[in-house]
Amino acid sequence: MNKALRMAPLGLAFLFACQKNDGPSDNGGNTSYPAKARLAGAKVIYTNTAGTNVFNGGYGSSIASVPGEAGSFYLMTDRGPNVDGTIKDSKVFPVPAFNPQIGKFRLSGDSMILVETIHIKSAANTPVTGLPNPAGSGGTGETALDMNGATLSTDAEGIDCEGLVAAPDGSFWISDEYGPHIVHLDRNGKTLERINPFGTGTGGRKLPLVLATRRANRGMEGLAITPDGKTLVGLMQSPLYNPSKSAVSNSLYTRIVTFDIATGNTKQYLYKLDDKNTANSEITAISNNSFLVLERDGEFPGDPAKPSRIKRIYKIDLSTGTDVSDPGNGANGRLVNSKTLEVLSDEELLAAGIKTVSKTLVVDIIKDIPDYPHDKPEGIVLVGNNIIALSNDDDFGILPADPVNNNYIAKILPRTGKVDFNTVYFIRLATPLF
Repeated sequence: MNKALRMAPLGLAFLFACQKNDGPSDNGGNTSYPAKARLAGAKVIYTNTAGTNVFNGGYGSSIASVPGEAGSFYLMTDRGPNVDGTIKDSKVFPVPAFNPQIGKFRLSGDSMILVETIHIKSAANTPVTGLPNPAGSGGTGETALDMNGATLSTDAEGIDCEGLVAAPDGSFWISDEYGPHIVHLDRNGKTLERINPFGTGTGGRKLPLVLATRRANRGMEGLAITPDGKTLVGLMQSPLYNPSKSAVSNSLYTRIVTFDIATGNTKQYLYKLDDKNTANSEITAISNNSFLVLERDGEFPGDPAKPSRIKRIYKIDLSTGTDVSDPGNGANGRLVNSKTLEVLSDEELLAAGIKTVSKTLVVDIIKDIPDYPHDKPEGIVLVGNNIIALSNDDDFGILPADPVNNNYIAKILPRTGKVDFNTVYFIRLATPLF
C-alpha cells in the first residue's frame, strides 16, 4: 500500500439512510436529492440485425453542476457507441456520424429530465464526431470500422470526451482520451481552443509532451477546475506507456497535470493506484489544492465469475505531492537515473525526493451502496460540502459480441439482469469535506 495512503473515517461516515427515497438536501436545504435518479427519455438510435438496440443514452462519462441552478446537472457522452472489432486495434462504430454532446438535466423526483442538448462543434462551428484523430495530432493507432467492416476516415477534430467543467461564464472545458486534448467550448458548444501536446489545435497552446505517450483509450479521463477559476486539473486514466507498454506493465503511477488558464504553465504530480487492474475515472475540486478522485476496476458488481472489488472515491491533496515536471519538456518527461517515472519503484522515487499525492478514502462504492450494479462509475461532482453525485457510463447499452464478427450484444448488468442505463447516485457524507 502507498505509504501516503491514509484511511480516514470519512468513508465509514457514509450515511446509509441516503439509500431511502427521502434523500439528502443541499447545504441550503432547498433541494432534496433521492438516493438515485434515472435519466429519462433515452432514444433508440440504431438497431443491429439481431434486434439489439443502441440507446442515446450514453450520458454519464462526466457530470457537472449547472452554476447557479440547484438540482440541475450537465452530463456528457463520450465519443459515441463503439465496440472492439475482431481485427487487431480496431473499433466498430454502429453510428459513425454520432456527435458527442452535453446534456443539461433537471432533477424531478427520482428522474433526471433532459431539458437541453449542447452539441460539440469545431472552431468552424461544424459538428465533430468521435472518430479517431489522424496520426501526429492525437491518433491512437486504432482503425475505425463501420458495421459492414469498411474502414472509416479519421477526424482531426474528433474527440473521445471524458472530463467536463462547467464554468461560471457559461462556457465548458472538456478533456479526452485521444490526444489528450483539453478543449474550451462556448455556451453553444463551439470550440474556442484545443490544447494538446502537439500544438495542432485551435490556439496552438500545448500540454506536456510526455502525455502523448498515453495508452490508447486511457487518456485524460477526468478534468476539474480550482474554485478560484484559475487552474484546470486533468487526470490521466492509467500509467503512461512511458517508455513502452511492456516496461510499465506493473506500474501503479498515473499522472495529474495542472494547467494555468491565463499563462499555459503546467505542473505534474504522481497518483498511486491501489492495484494494477484499477484506473482513474474522474476528478472534481474541493479546494484549490484538494480534490476527489474516482478510482475503479472494470468489473461488474455481482458478477459470479469475476466480481468487482475496487470502486472508490478518494480525497487527494496536491500540496503533499512533488511537482515532477520536466523543464526540458522531453518526450519521456523527467528522468531519474535515466529511467522514466512510470518504471521506478517506491524506493527509487523516495530516494529521488518524489512523493505521490496523499489519498484518503471517502466512499467505498461497493460497500457503501450495496446494490450498486454498474461496471463504469465515471462521473463525480461535489454538491455543497457533503453530497457527491455519481454518474455511470452505460456504453449506450451495448457490449462486443463474441464470436460474432464486428457486432454487439446488449450490455446486461449481472446484478439486475437488465440493460445498463445512466443513473445518478446521490451520496451524503456525515462528515462535510469543508
